[in-house]
Amino acid sequence: MADADARAHLTAVKGIGPWTADIYLMSSLGRADIWPVGDVSLQAAVARALKLRKRPTEKAMERLSRNWRPWRTIAARMLWTHEDSLRRAEREAAGAKLNGKRKPGQR
Repeated sequence: MADADARAHLTAVKGIGPWTADIYLMSSLGRADIWPVGDVSLQAAVARALKLRKRPTEKAMERLSRNWRPWRTIAARMLWTHEDSLRRAEREAAGAKLNGKRKPGQR
């Protein structure tokens, strides 16, 4: 079944929306070109990676991802991972600052 058909089939089930369908297609079915435009974390990751002033809308997310076809699932996973690592580093730096600790190599 094509991605669009599978998404339509899934969202026809009461309680399954576009985000759930996309994540299922990515994670459980291993589809390579799924781009969950409504995922707030992905929007934030795209905004940071592309140095946008605010999170892109779903329409903008679709436009921004065109060049990543047919591997948008991989792009999404890379962006999520990168954003997660940046946020983790920010939390660690903030915690170290609160505790008066210095980063390794600082005097």
